[in-house]
Amino acid sequence: MTNSYFCRQLTDYVEYHRDPTNCAMHVCGILCLFLAAVLPLSVISITGFGARTNVASIAVLPVLIYWLLLDTGLGMAIVAAAVVLLATALIIVDHASPVVMWLMTVTLIVIGIMLQVVGHRVFERRQPALVDNPTHLLLGPLFVMAKLFIALGFRRDLAAIIYGPQKATLGCSIISGERQGDPQANP
Repeated sequence: MTNSYFCRQLTDYVEYHRDPTNCAMHVCGILCLFLAAVLPLSVISITGFGARTNVASIAVLPVLIYWLLLDTGLGMAIVAAAVVLLATALIIVDHASPVVMWLMTVTLIVIGIMLQVVGHRVFERRQPALVDNPTHLLLGPLFVMAKLFIALGFRRDLAAIIYGPQKATLGCSIISGERQGDPQANP
């Protein structure tokens, strides 16, 4: 279920993310930044109500709930991805020294930010969306997941927002760069 606020925000966000290379860089950058954010928080264990968890698992709950409220289907997919990334962080914390964990965190932050900045400066030739609208910081993961859903043949409603109404009917072919049936397609 998609709400109208999300549709409006996504429409604005798309204007900053037209280049496919920038979008691919965002996938890698977002994964790096999420893992970097949860990695140091995974070290801190907490116990409550007879259950043991870590601060990372608790800290991501508000943003996961926010994504679920914006779009239930995409939100559930992001929750699944977050579980994998949180488990990855736990494995790293369990097998790496604190120095290695912090070096990985810093490296992931640098790589994640670098991918975002280079993607926008070199391929989009404009500033990142969050400079004009800070709430766009939280839209990146939903945008990436929306593009994945569209590539898999789901969510024509979001394809219409991201690619335009005419191209949404083309399905997966627009993702791979094939624009069959598009009279304005480049050779």
